[in-house]
Parts: sequence; structure tokens; C-alpha cells
Amino acid sequence: MGRKRVHEVSLKEGERDELESFIRKGKASARSLTRARILLLADDGRSDKEIVDVLKVCRGTVRNTRDRYWKGGLDCALNEKPRSGAPSKIDGRVEAELTLLACSDPPDGRSRWTVMLLRDKLVEMGVVDSISHMTVYRTLKKKKKKKLKPWLEKRWCIGNITGDFIWHMEDVLDVYEQPYDPKRPVICFDERTCQLLGDTIVPIPMKPGSPRKEHYEYERNGTCCVFMAFEPLAGRGIVSVRERRTKIDYAEFMVDLANQYPDAEKIIVVQDNLNTHTMGSFYDAMPPDDAFKLAKQFEFNYTPKKGSWLNMAEIELSALSKQCLDRRIPDINKLRDEINIWQQERNAIRATVQWKFSKDNARAKLKRHYNTVKN
Repeated sequence: MGRKRVHEVSLKEGERDELESFIRKGKASARSLTRARILLLADDGRSDKEIVDVLKVCRGTVRNTRDRYWKGGLDCALNEKPRSGAPSKIDGRVEAELTLLACSDPPDGRSRWTVMLLRDKLVEMGVVDSISHMTVYRTLKKKKKKKLKPWLEKRWCIGNITGDFIWHMEDVLDVYEQPYDPKRPVICFDERTCQLLGDTIVPIPMKPGSPRKEHYEYERNGTCCVFMAFEPLAGRGIVSVRERRTKIDYAEFMVDLANQYPDAEKIIVVQDNLNTHTMGSFYDAMPPDDAFKLAKQFEFNYTPKKGSWLNMAEIELSALSKQCLDRRIPDINKLRDEINIWQQERNAIRATVQWKFSKDNARAKLKRHYNTVKN
């Protein structure tokens, strides 16, 4: 049998520059980049053996690249035709059965479907003779807008949408839509409990190639409460760490808050319906005259039941938790110092919340519930 003919490569005008640019960008697959280098070396008059030695590829790759260029030009040499592959085991019927199964309740003893459970169930039901779990996975996520993830679960918290829920929601949203007025500052208030945790063994610091290590055992030193007042339009926060969250603690924080706004005609407060969040708490902490005088400085607007997501202070507390509290802090004094530093930095850059949910958005998104209440 005679030797296979070697096709000489002679690049056309402009093709060399195109190949050099193609290689320089480096965005193509490794195979395509190797073929581009083969063409450049072949155009320089290099033999197959020389190209093999330089690029460390097999001789068949070099010859195939030459042949493809000779038959179809540059595009044919660099790119492969789509491969048919093995016939798909997933047709419309199987896909429909898989979708129906993934949307059904998981089997007894399981909290949710997994791709392996779905694979086994399809075979058990006789839908297919055999199938891999990766084929099941790819089928579920094939269509971006309709992809199914039975191994995931989302949760939400929203109360029973009644007329009372809608009234409190729109009342809060109307407050957020008001322009900034230093005489009537809008303050979002919330609180959260913090555990005080200490290390039983000194942690090992991080070093190159090794993360910080801490022992799984810890020392529990009790709890405390973080009070957060957040003025979104001014980008200002006021935080206080207290040992408890009683009515007296709440009243004392409100006194401190009122002192921060001596020129305000009325301080507008958005908060949830916790039992201590009333002006009645003022009377538990001070004489009636002082309590009444303090109450006249405030206007309280309450979020609906199970609607605390309408309170921007929750978002600020979330930032505090992720940026400052996501670690072990052993005592309340250390916690106060860390939170004060965090709050000073936030206030220095006037960090705020870009709130975009308005009354119009609520009426559009919850239109079905509005109609239900109306009827």
C-alpha cells in the first residue's frame, strides 16, 4: 500500500494574521488552538515530523489538519462538525414522565427527590430500561425557564393577606415614598438576639495554603440583644447592645433615639408588632409625664403580621450579621466594641438600602389578593 499523500499548506493572504490573532486571544478550545499552530508551522514549510516534535502531538493530527485545510479551507481545518453521538434515551414521553415524577411527593422516608432516586424510579416504572443520573440532571435543567431542581427548596414568609394586612403594608410603603424631611425623619427599628460564644481551645490562625481552624466545642456565655435604628434616607444607623429586651430596655433606647433628633417635630418609626414595641412601654420605665412627653415625639407605623420583610432595619441587621457577627464573640463588651466599629464605618460611607417595592408594585404583584379582599 502506498503512503498517504501529504497536502502542502499555503495560507492565503490575511489567513496568517487571522490565525495569529486567533491564538493570541486564546478563547477557542485547546484542539482548535493546536490546529491553528499546526497550520502556521506547515505554512512555514515544516515537515510533519518537525511539527510533531515542536507541538508534541501525534502525526495523525498533523495530517488530518492538513487534509481538512486542503478540502475546506481555514474554517474546516479549525472547527469540527457537530457529532451525532448516541441516540438520546429521553424523548418527549420520557421527559413528561420525569417532569411529572419530579413534581410529585418524594418517596416515604425521603424529604425530597434526588437525581439518583428519580433515575431508579424511572427504571422501576418501566419508563426506560436504563439511564444515568447525569442524563436525568441534564434533562431537568435543559430549559432555562422551566428547569426543575427537586433537590432544592425555597421558603417564604407572608401572612394571610387580609384587608388589615394590606392597610399596614401600604401604610409602611407610603412612609417610604415620602421625600426626606429632617423635621420628620423616618426610622426603621428592629432587634435581634445574639449568643455570646467563646473558644475552649485557642484557634489556629490562617496561613498560606491553610485556612483558619477552630475547635468545634465552644463555651456559651449567655445571650444579649442588639437594638437597631436605621434611617435609610440619611444613611445613618444607631445600634445599642443590651443584656435583655424588656419594655424598659425598649423605652430607654427610644429616649436615646429621641435625643439624637432634638430638632425633629415628629420621629416616624417603622417597626414590627412585638409586644414591647408600644408607647405603653414608656410608662413602665419612667413617670407618666415623661412617658407622655416622649410618646408625643413619635409616630409609630407597624408592619403587618408576618410582614416584617417590609422593615428595612431587617436588611441592615442582615448586613450586620454577615459582616460582623458571623464568628464567635465571647462577651458583651467585646460585642459592643465590634458593633460600634462596624456602625461607624457604615455611617461614614452613608450606607443605605435601595428600596424599590412601592404601593404600585404591591397592587400589581398582589392583585389577586386585592381582588379577593374586595369581593
